[in-house]
Amino acid sequence: MDTVLGFLFLLIGAACGGSFGLPSKFAKKDTPWEVLWGPFFFFVTILLPVTVGPLLVKDFFGVYGAVETSQLVPVVLFGFLWGLGSMTLGLSFAFIGLSLAYALNYGAQIITGSLLPMAIFSPAAFGTTHGVVILTGVAVCVIGVIIAGRAGILKERSLPREDAADDATAAQKPKMHIGLIIGVVSGVLCACWAVASGYAGPVGAAAGAAGNTGVAVGWAITCLILWGGVLSACGYCAYKLTKNKTWGHLCKPGIGFTLFLALAMAVLHDAAVLFFALGWGRLGDLGVPVGYPVFMSFAIIVGNIHGFRTGEWKGASKKSVQWIVAGIVVLIIGVCILAQGNAMAERAKAKAAQPAKAPVEAPKAK
Repeated sequence: MDTVLGFLFLLIGAACGGSFGLPSKFAKKDTPWEVLWGPFFFFVTILLPVTVGPLLVKDFFGVYGAVETSQLVPVVLFGFLWGLGSMTLGLSFAFIGLSLAYALNYGAQIITGSLLPMAIFSPAAFGTTHGVVILTGVAVCVIGVIIAGRAGILKERSLPREDAADDATAAQKPKMHIGLIIGVVSGVLCACWAVASGYAGPVGAAAGAAGNTGVAVGWAITCLILWGGVLSACGYCAYKLTKNKTWGHLCKPGIGFTLFLALAMAVLHDAAVLFFALGWGRLGDLGVPVGYPVFMSFAIIVGNIHGFRTGEWKGASKKSVQWIVAGIVVLIIGVCILAQGNAMAERAKAKAAQPAKAPVEAPKAK
């Protein structure tokens, strides 16, 4: 029963993760980017952690007080970089749409999230069998990202062009190419979440000492990483609101609907993290080899379904659609290979942790 629930939670989490950008498609066309995404990042990094945290985690604020400041800094620092990644993902949605943005972001995130923690915490693993398998999975994912990027270029070339009067303006604003770069960069930065988690051991230990288990421990770690993103994500939006003089939009009629969309996005975003933790914890040995690819693959698929359903590929050539589908398939294959490499690593770690058997002494001669 736990396994069934585990997969159900993973699928729900992946659906949330692949859908959190969808409400942004329903914002009014004249809504400035920062007016929607500013409240979103406020809800994600401040409001939800502070309101849900005390309900889920025992001695919520005391957990962080029990950890040395020097041990909190790396978690917050890499959380700051994750915030930059999440912010640029929001930008990539505006430039290239949900479908391409999800494929590029998750692809780059999977690649960096596999290599960076291994390079920092266990560099010797690169020379092992499981390290080679992981590198193979990374290589396949790189190919998937390149294919997805190619799909975006083909899509841009195939869509109907505006009239000649707008050609000069379009040439000055190569949104697709910029969006492709931003989509990849956002994935690299978002992968800093995995590094932050690697440094969060003391926080998890403090949460456990306070009587927390499972999801509560995970949420305590999650909130600290989210707080690291306050300055980068919320700070950038505040800068844009000031630079573009759009603070006044937060008081205009209709802002309630925009805030509702931002809250829906935030709930879906944080629900993805929570359900992933719920599902992962119930799968036991299946968590790494099966649970991880299920979550990532389904999230990529859901994100692209939303992109197609909302007309992002309407008018695009058949060839560009074939390329994006091929890119998704290759990414999923890469994720599965990575999961197997990670499973091999877990088995090697467990084997190394087992106490060595004492040698059997030869019988003494009488």
